[in-house]
Order: sequence, then structure tokens, then C-alpha cells
Amino acid sequence: MEKIVDIIEAMAHEKNITIESAVDAFKEALIKTAKRCTTYTSHFEATVDIDVKDYSVEQVITVVKDNDEKLETEPDAVITLKEAQEEYGSDIELGDELRSAFILEDHGRTASYNLFKELQYHIQRQVEQDLFEKYREKVGSVMIGTVNRVDDDENTFIEIGELKGILSQRNRIKGEKFKRGDTVKALLRYVTIDPEMGMFLELTRTSPKFLEKLMQKEVPEIGDESVLIMAASRIPGQRAKLALKTDFPNIDPIGAAVGVKGVRINAVSSELSGENIDCVEYSPIPEVFITRALAPAIVQSVRITSTTDKKASINITSDQKAKAIGKSGINIRLASMLTGYTLELNEIEGITERSSDSSNAHVEIEKTTNTDALADLFK
Repeated sequence: MEKIVDIIEAMAHEKNITIESAVDAFKEALIKTAKRCTTYTSHFEATVDIDVKDYSVEQVITVVKDNDEKLETEPDAVITLKEAQEEYGSDIELGDELRSAFILEDHGRTASYNLFKELQYHIQRQVEQDLFEKYREKVGSVMIGTVNRVDDDENTFIEIGELKGILSQRNRIKGEKFKRGDTVKALLRYVTIDPEMGMFLELTRTSPKFLEKLMQKEVPEIGDESVLIMAASRIPGQRAKLALKTDFPNIDPIGAAVGVKGVRINAVSSELSGENIDCVEYSPIPEVFITRALAPAIVQSVRITSTTDKKASINITSDQKAKAIGKSGINIRLASMLTGYTLELNEIEGITERSSDSSNAHVEIEKTTNTDALADLFK
């Protein structure tokens, strides 16, 4: 008796699972073995006491009505009230459980062999369950692993801890190529179990969430939530936009994200195969947020045409329209994804003149030829 419980503790240590998980697996093995020795419709309960190194198995028969459907589906797990009262006494009531000890040793070496096989199976299942739970808690975090192989379909197989990760072609940034031995960072999308491949990790490098996680690691202010990422949009490998917010007046969210001479943003861009990353300051006012999201274009006005369908109409001069749209429509697509609004551009007459401050290429100043506002200075 003690030897079996000692074996359970040894298996838990060997398989790197908790004693509680190993005990649960042992209980399942006991119940399955008991059913093998009797019938599969029988009902058993197992208890294990690690402290005194003892276990027990009981067969449980429930008292039911004469017309209960379980008499057909689980004949060995139930007994009618009439039969129970005739056999065990008139004080038996509906719902009572009749328990009797099941001694596994009385069923010979076959029972012992079956118990060992069942225990191996359920321990392995518990190992897989613990692994599944361990990595499910990490879904949405960045994983680092080593490339094991690349198949004919350009799926990249990556060794991550005890499991293998799969980075499919559609989850890779366009143009990326990996070879065996490369170290790869990717976002864990989910954990799945496939009948053929077993348990594996679905990875991605194209999700906006991956960009957010990289920024959290690279920018301390984002990591400690002094600066919040309110929204992110990406066209992987080409360009991305981040909406940043802070409640601290002494922190510049854009400056914190970019870093001195762009060192922080460039580190993230380098990890993403040179993807250009624009940072804009978030605003809870949709018109202001849309205006900032369309940068570097300067818009004349923004009007929300539908709050329900989230549509907005933007007036813009002809010289700014191309910048608002961007190459192949990339800027307006990213702005739409960032704000959640469908954006419609309306070209109006006029030209928006501007100049750039040489000390900061991101700060744009509008010029005006109207000097009326200066007249009061000379009175």
C-alpha cells in the first residue's frame, strides 16, 4: 500500500507535476481499473491520503425510482427503492448511496497490470493538461525560441520550452526568412491540440498586439503603465500607428516612446524588419483623434457623420490629400483601423502652406499671410 503511494510521489517529481495532479491521475487510474474488473456502467469513488500513504476504492450504488431511465443506461450504478429496501432494510430512501469497499488486490495480477497501464496513461494526460494550462496563461505574451526546421510550406517550427511553436507563412512579416538555429521572437496566439501534431503553440509576428508587447519591453514608461497604448494598427513590415496617452503632466508620451534620437522606436522597428512606426497622442474627442491619426497630412475639418456606424467626413486641401491617403492607401487605412472610424476624404479648394522646424521634423507649423492679428502690437 505504502509502496504504491511512494511511486506516485516519484512519478510526480520525475514528470515535473504537482503531487495534487499526480494524485488526481492515480484516482482516475483506480476508477478505470475497477471498472475493467467489473463493468463499465458501475460507479466508483477513490480516495488517497498522502500523509498516511493509504488509498481506498468504493463502489457506489444510488437508490432510484422504479421507472428511472438510469436503470437502462447505468444498470450497475443504481438500484430501485423496492429492491434496496428488501435487501438492506425499510429505512432506505430515494437518493441514498449504498457503498461497499472494492479491494483491488483481490482481482489478481491482471488488475495490478491494468492499474499500472492506466496510471501511466493518466499521468501523461495530467502532464499535458498542466502544460496546456501553463502556456494558456501566457497567451498574448512574447515568446522566444530557436528555429528547429522549416517545411516545404514555409511553416517555421520553433522550440519553446517543452513544446514546439509553429509560425506559419501568413503569421510572418512579408519577406522574412528563417533558418535552423535562428532565435525568433513572436506573440503566442493560442495553445492547441491536434490529433496528428499533438500539442503546439500558434505564433504570430503580424498582430498589432505583438507591436504593443515589444513597446512595453522597450519603453519603461509603457511597461509601468505611465504611458498607455490606447490603440494600435499595423500593415506588417510596412507601417504602423500607435495611439498613446498619459495622465502624468510631466511625461511626453510621444517622446518617451520614441526615445533619445529615436533609439527606442528604432529598436522595435528593427525587430519588425524595418517597419515604420508612427506615434500619435490619443484624444477621447473623435474629431481630434482622427486629425492626429491622419498625420503627416494636415486636415481642414472633421465631421462625424454617424456615431452609430462610426463614419467621419474629412475636408482636406488638394496638396494634403496624397499625404492623407499615403502610398497605396496605407496612411488612411491605418488611421481608420486606429480610430475605428470609416474615413471619407472631401477635397476642397486652397493650399495648406507649412514649414518644418529643422530641429524636429515631426513638428509642422502652418503659415498665414494674414497680418491683421499683429496690428495690435504696434498701437
